[in-house]
Parts: sequence; structure tokens; C-alpha cells
Amino acid sequence: MSQHSQFGLLKQRRFLPYFITQALGAFNDNLYKNALLLFIAFSGIVAEEDSALYTNLAAGLFILPFFLFSPISGQIADKMEKSRLIRAVKLLEVVIMAIAASGIITGHILLMMVLLFLMGLQSSLFGPVKFALLPQQLHKDELVGGNALVEMGTFLAILTGTICAGILFDQSNARYWIAAGIVFFAVSGYISSRFIPQAKANAPQLKINWNPFSELVNTLQNARKNRAVFLSIMAISWFWFLGAGYLTQFPNLVRDNLGGNPQVVTLLLTLFSVGVAAGSLLCERLSGHKVELGIVPIGSLGMSIFGIDLYFALAGIQATADITALEFIRQPEHWRFMIDLALISVSGGLFVVPLQSLIQERSDKKMRAQTIAANNVMNALFMVASAGTGILFLAVMELSIAEYFLIIGLMNIVVAAYVFTRVPEFALRFFIWMLTHTMYRVTHDETDKIPDEGPMVLVCNHVSYVDALLIASACRRPVRFVMDRSIAEMPVLKYFFRFARTIPICSPKKDNEVYETAFRRIREELADGQVVCIFPEGKLTKDGEVDTFKRGIERIIEETPVPVKPMALNGLWGSFFSHKDGLALTKTPRRFWSKVTIRLGKTLPPEEVNAPLLQEKVLELM
Repeated sequence: MSQHSQFGLLKQRRFLPYFITQALGAFNDNLYKNALLLFIAFSGIVAEEDSALYTNLAAGLFILPFFLFSPISGQIADKMEKSRLIRAVKLLEVVIMAIAASGIITGHILLMMVLLFLMGLQSSLFGPVKFALLPQQLHKDELVGGNALVEMGTFLAILTGTICAGILFDQSNARYWIAAGIVFFAVSGYISSRFIPQAKANAPQLKINWNPFSELVNTLQNARKNRAVFLSIMAISWFWFLGAGYLTQFPNLVRDNLGGNPQVVTLLLTLFSVGVAAGSLLCERLSGHKVELGIVPIGSLGMSIFGIDLYFALAGIQATADITALEFIRQPEHWRFMIDLALISVSGGLFVVPLQSLIQERSDKKMRAQTIAANNVMNALFMVASAGTGILFLAVMELSIAEYFLIIGLMNIVVAAYVFTRVPEFALRFFIWMLTHTMYRVTHDETDKIPDEGPMVLVCNHVSYVDALLIASACRRPVRFVMDRSIAEMPVLKYFFRFARTIPICSPKKDNEVYETAFRRIREELADGQVVCIFPEGKLTKDGEVDTFKRGIERIIEETPVPVKPMALNGLWGSFFSHKDGLALTKTPRRFWSKVTIRLGKTLPPEEVNAPLLQEKVLELM
């Protein structure tokens, strides 16, 4: 049975060891990487004039393996049993960190740099398998919650690893503390990986292409076959572009605009990381335990609004020399800036978690890890592009950091508009989500009993112009609605119905061609394994009562024998979009908030289906 809260997953063996393993990996990566940067900057192991070179070289060495090896890693993750692969990767981390510890103790900078590259290699091996594992270990209604916990754990692990590197570096015998720490956490990660349950290979017969360059091209081409998946990859990569754009500028922002000491940098990192974690956890509550794309535009809008306001918030701040984090928090002039930064990151969590879940849910099962590998490659590419963009605007064009934040906030609007117009499902789900969380409070009864696969016909009473949208909000699968042509072609709503591939129909006396085309499309959709929903009354109720069911449902089942589920809408009569007190959309609203129940009955086999029986079943549900 699935859990009612995502935190219930932390009590399950199928999730907890995996969660601990990935969090320890993210922590250790950042502990080692940031400790190395501190050694380069402050310990004298390289000449001061060479520190900038080594710092940038370190960043490049860590990210380079994601370009070179992620496509190969994706193939390996699809071919092998996943728990075994994770243990092998974590054992590799123990070996790498043991050698890295000796490099830290001896101060051998070249060895430390080589080991940083190998840590990047180990992370690129772990990336595809850790996300490909989730859909196998979690139920569908746990996928968003599981991804939210992973996103939360990752960002908090990155934050604590970064902070711990600074704390350990300030200790006496820092080299020994850091060396012991990276080995300890690597071993701890390997031990936790031993408890991850088995997850069978998705494509055990896969022949691995060991050429990283040709496989990179193949991986990206395969990802492009599903437009929603590919544009989700691009959108996630854009999130990392923005994230890197903000995080990279924090040290210089504090030095030049805020006047603070390194404590303020840590404060900003904490705000950002905790914000993403909070936004990730909020996803599960807002999405109703399913992959809800309707909250993605909310996250995108928040990143733009608060990103643009960040520019104006910074304009009102007067720099105070060497201000501590506590003093910074106490000054009211800083509150707007901190709130904006926190809400940017909360919005980022709302934005990225549903997209991660969509990739896992909709990618081809046999190529899931390879698709995730494509996501990792694009993420790395966009982070490199973010660094280049920062150099262009800040160093070449000599803009201020506040102006740079304004530009990337505006760029986010353009990117979001492109993605949402290319995949109208995002806009459609956003409209549905807003409708069901503003004008309607919708309760679902047995709607989770619709099978995940296979053709089916839903039969429902017809009360309002938004019946189809409310039903779509209750169903995890896409639904093809058959509705009166006059409703399907209504202004504004017609665009959403078109995006949802609605099938318009009318009386054969009015237009026989439209009538026959509708039945042909119904046959095609059912043959394709889709869910089709019809309103057998043929029109909206004018008095709140269920009208006689027409015989069209019988023709549908005769032509394509599939199971039928009766469905009832309760609570919509009297709402703004119903015909109570006059024609909908032309009357003065009397009720802006309606409690609606969507209830499903038991499935009827095709041989039992007839219009009077279905009408009786719907009335019983009402």
C-alpha cells in the first residue's frame, strides 16, 4: 500500500537506504570539492597567482565526466540490476576517497585534482541509476513525494557538505580531519547501499556503446522522441542554469553589495538550499500524490516575479562593512532581499520536482536510465553555459550583479513561454489546477481505480461547462472527452479542449459528417489503449436532473468492446458554469466556491453494457 505522506517513505526499506546513500554521496562530493578549493585558496599548496587557474580547473574537472560518461552510465544502469550497480559505484567511491585522503595529507595538489575528476566520474555513474531506481521501487502515487524527498536531501546535503568543509578547514590538523571525514562518509554510503532492495534490469540484453561521443549524440536523439520528456529535460537544465547563476555570484554579491563577511555567504546558501527543499516538499501536498504538471507554471512564475524583484530589493540596501550573518538578519532593509531569495528557491522546488517525476514516469522503461543520463548531460551543459553567461554580462559588459539577476529573471519568462507553448499540456494542467483550487473543492472517490493501462470508456452525467476539466483533474491518465460541438468550440475553453484532444460530436440530423467522424475517432483512441469519456445525455442538464442516456454508448461498445466505468458528478448544480438560475456565463454569479465529488462505480464488462443500465448506475452513484 502507498503512503499518505511522503515522510512515510523514510520508514520503508525500499526507500530509506537509497535516500541515505544518495544524500551521503552528495554530502561527500561537496565536502571534498569545497575543501580542495579552500586548500587552493588559503593553504599555500599552490602559488597565489595560480589559485584562480586551479580553482576554475577544479570546477571543470568535476563537471567534465558528466559530459563524457553519463551516456555510457545510462546504458549500464539500464542493463544491470540496480542495487548491485549502486553498491559497485559506492565501493568505487571508497577507493577514490581513500587515495584522495592521502593526497590531502601530503598536500599533493595534482593527485587531489585527478581524484576530483574521478569523483566526478563516480557521480556520473551514480546519477542515472539513482533516478531510474525510483519508478521501480515506488508506487505511482509516491513518485512525486519520493522525488521531493530526494531533491530536499540533495540540496541539504550539498549545503551541509559545503559548510562542514569550512568548519573542518578552520580546525587544527585540518588535513587529517578532512581526510578522515571523506573516507568515513564514503564507507557510510557503501554500508547504507548494502540495504537497498534489488531492482531488476530494464534492458538486460542491451549492447553497450562504449564510444562516449557517438553515444552522447544517440542519447540526446532518443530523448527528443518524446517532446514532453525532452522539453522537461530542457526545463530542468534551465533550473540548474538559474541556480548556478545565483549561487556563483553570492561571494561577490556579499563582498561588493552587502558588505558582509563569509558568514553572510553561508546565510544566502542556507536560504537558497532550504528554500528548494521546502518547495520540493510542498510539491507533494499541492500535487495530490500524482505527477501534477499544473504546478510547474506556478514555480516558473514565482522564479520570475521574485527574481525580478530581487533587483529592486538590492537597490534599497546600503552596504555595511564586515557585517555578520546575525546582524544582517536583524536589519529590516535586508528582509525583502532575503524573502525574495527564499521564494525564488521555493519556486524552483515547485518547478523541478514534477518535471523530474514526469521524466521517470513517461520515459521508455527500457531506456529510462539513458534518458536520465541525457538529462544529466544537459544539466551540466547549462551550468557551464551559466558560467559563460555570467562572464559575458559581468566581466565583458560590466553589468552589476543586481542587473544580472534582473536579466536572468526576464530570461526565465521567455524560456517558460517557449516551453509552455511547445507542450500545451503544461498550460492545460495549470488551468485545471487553478480551477480545482479556487472555484471548486474537489473530492475524489475511487478515481484511483482507473487502470494504469488499457482502453476504457467512462460514462458520466453532464452538469456544467467545466465537467471535462474537473474529471481530467481527477484522472492520472489522459482522457479523451466526447462532448457537444457547441461546448467544444466555446471561446477560450476551445483551446484547452483542443489541447486535450477532445472529440466534438453533434446530432446526425445537424451534421452527419461530424457525427460519424466522432465515432471513427473514438474507435481509434480506444484501439490505441486510451481512456474515452462520454456524456450520454448529449447536453447540459437544465434542471439538475439526469436526462435520458442516448444509445451512442451502445454503438461504441459494439464497435470496440472495452470495459465501461460509470461516473457521477455531485455538487456542480448551482455553480457558475451550470445552467441553474439562467444560462451559464450570462448570469450574475451567486456562488464562487463549490464542493464537488467525483465518484466512480464498478467496472462493467462490455457484454453487460446498455444505456438504461448505465443511467441507473450513475443515478446510484449520485
